[in-house]
Amino acid sequence: MNIAIDGPAGAGKSTIAKEIAKELKIVYLDTGAMYRATAYYMLNKGIEVSNEEAVLSVLDGLNMDISYENSQQSVFVCGENVTPFIREHAISMGASTVSKIPAVRIKLVALQREIASKNACVLDGRDIGTYVLPNAEVKIFLTADSLVRATRRFNELKEKNPINPITLEEVKADMDARDKQDSSRSFAPLKPAEDSVILDTTNMSIDEVISAVVSLAKKRK
Repeated sequence: MNIAIDGPAGAGKSTIAKEIAKELKIVYLDTGAMYRATAYYMLNKGIEVSNEEAVLSVLDGLNMDISYENSQQSVFVCGENVTPFIREHAISMGASTVSKIPAVRIKLVALQREIASKNACVLDGRDIGTYVLPNAEVKIFLTADSLVRATRRFNELKEKNPINPITLEEVKADMDARDKQDSSRSFAPLKPAEDSVILDTTNMSIDEVISAVVSLAKKRK
């Protein structure tokens, strides 16, 4: 079984997907981490992620591997484990920007589909149900009020780095910009699949969301 969880930043996709994977004892594939790793690779090479021609000039040199240990995903780029570095705030917009380039998405989607074809998986992202795995048995679109989503992301960043100077207002502004960018891109934009179940998590607890998704998955198993 493949479960696709889509939605904007801060909707709780990764948190929910990880818990669903544990509950159902299946693989969790963090597709967002793959785009973050791509942005990290480009930025480390001094490539401006909005410059499609420059990105394409080094894309063939991007070798990415995914490994799992104790159910934890690690992303390796050209042999380096970049997992500890890709959650920095500066990488977020870079990931959204580089993901607009069709060749980047095609390269990573091929890897995602290969993994999903060999494993029962939960995948989260922005186009899983519409583009990556259109035949997934379960499709969920998570959303929430934009301020609630920004607050969640702000608290997450603050917990990881208490002295991080970024403000809630800056996080929300970046999130709003990313939402617009993700939903308006011409190739595989962020939108609910026609057959997805839409869950607004604004006033839902994590346990309530997990329960709803697990219940749906068991019905369709």
